[in-house]
Amino acid sequence: MDRRRMTAIGVLVAAAGTAAAVTLPSFAGENAAPRTGASAASDGVAPEVVDALSRDLSLSPAQAVRRLKAERRAAGTVGRLRTELGADYGGSWLSADGATLTVAVADPAKAARVTAAGAVPKRVDRGVRELDAVKGRLDAVGRQATPDIAGWYVDVTTNSVVVLAQPGAEAAGRRLAEAGGVPAGSVRVQTTREAPRPLFDVRGGDAFFINNAGRCSVGFSVVGGFVTAGHCGRPGDRTTGANRVAQGTFTASSFPGDDWAVVQVNGDWTPQGVVNDFNGGTVPVNGATEAPVGASVCRSGSTTGTHCGVIQAKNATVNYPEGTVTGLTRTNVCAEPGDSGGAWLSGDQAQGVTSGGSGDCTQGGVTFFQPVTEILQRNNLTLVTANGPAAPAEPPATAPPATTAPSTPPVGDPGECTGQVSRTGQVAAGRAQNQPDGRWFRADAGTQEACLEAPDGVLAALELQRFTAAGFRTVARADTTDGPARLTADTPAGVYRYRVVGLAGTGDYTLAFSAR
Repeated sequence: MDRRRMTAIGVLVAAAGTAAAVTLPSFAGENAAPRTGASAASDGVAPEVVDALSRDLSLSPAQAVRRLKAERRAAGTVGRLRTELGADYGGSWLSADGATLTVAVADPAKAARVTAAGAVPKRVDRGVRELDAVKGRLDAVGRQATPDIAGWYVDVTTNSVVVLAQPGAEAAGRRLAEAGGVPAGSVRVQTTREAPRPLFDVRGGDAFFINNAGRCSVGFSVVGGFVTAGHCGRPGDRTTGANRVAQGTFTASSFPGDDWAVVQVNGDWTPQGVVNDFNGGTVPVNGATEAPVGASVCRSGSTTGTHCGVIQAKNATVNYPEGTVTGLTRTNVCAEPGDSGGAWLSGDQAQGVTSGGSGDCTQGGVTFFQPVTEILQRNNLTLVTANGPAAPAEPPATAPPATTAPSTPPVGDPGECTGQVSRTGQVAAGRAQNQPDGRWFRADAGTQEACLEAPDGVLAALELQRFTAAGFRTVARADTTDGPARLTADTPAGVYRYRVVGLAGTGDYTLAFSAR
């Protein structure tokens, strides 16, 4: 089974056997050879898929296998009937238990074909092509949709196009349908509390792509971005996330000699103080206290998921083909190409980012990581944590004494934030709130100003977002690193909102803003 498919469903594979003798320089490539000796699938179904279905759909393994086989048969039946029914095909769906296939048909004379194929026919007024055309008209006027409209979709079970509107905005949904000139009765407005947003969180261990080519893994979130391995990219290289959405730019990198890099992300991504555990959840990051030799340590990477072992040695030098890298930490944890840059944790404490090693996660191996404290110190970065700001990283033992600069007083005085509108709330690391009151406001063309205050020990970002055809997009950003976050932006007329994003710590905040 392809290892990337295994990662996608959150499978953890234990390391076994002895390490190979060859040291791999870098885990940046994603096109590694397929795994051999994988466990046999059950009735042609991968056991990892059976396990995931059993867990998430509350099925026994046997029930999961039967359901998957029934779904496969249904897919073949639908394909044949879609061709036979042509424009009269109205869509198809399975029952909740996956046992019954219903096929909608606009011509009653063709219902017998559905029955003969082993499915249940349902008479409808419109074929799916007509429904798709109705939705296409809504798509054409989609720019007129306000943030109160969560979206729209073809619902074959009701033979209509559904427009999702938040409570109180049902009239806006009907106006959108009218603007699209859709036939009466083909659209229904449904009230929902859905508020979709792009799920663009930066998490340790997640995959990212460099210049739309090589793949590496995120190390740890820092204020404004994340850290990863230096051999993954050079300053100026562009990154996209695992979803292939534009993510950020390498701003610093060192390899060989060291093996670290810093990526600054754009306003669509929010660094979170967590690491992907590749088992459906995340692990919090609460600091960067260095663990001793012999301590347990776990690594997360986008190729092989999460694997654990112990720290064997520190200040190791590795002689890669590209050159030597010093100051690494040696472990008996396995890793494979694509895991490079991924996060290492001891408990909830950040340890480092994956550099390279030998072996793989089928036979076992040795892997080295670049200590994260050095990356933070060298680049003056602040680690994003889940439960408060991380303690200042101790300088590496081999580094010269640091020169302490006089502290800079915070900009502005407490209580100084004022504006036409004022809102308060509570911010926590890894959480975000939209203001005012979880909604949005309209503004004429001109200057927008805002100020965000948070207590000492709390780091938060303030983002001004404009509603576009592709959703809300960040147009200006500031944070509370040096005191109150102050934001000024010249913007065109439109729909806007402020987003308060917690980066470290927990506490109350005050937001004041005005638009003129």
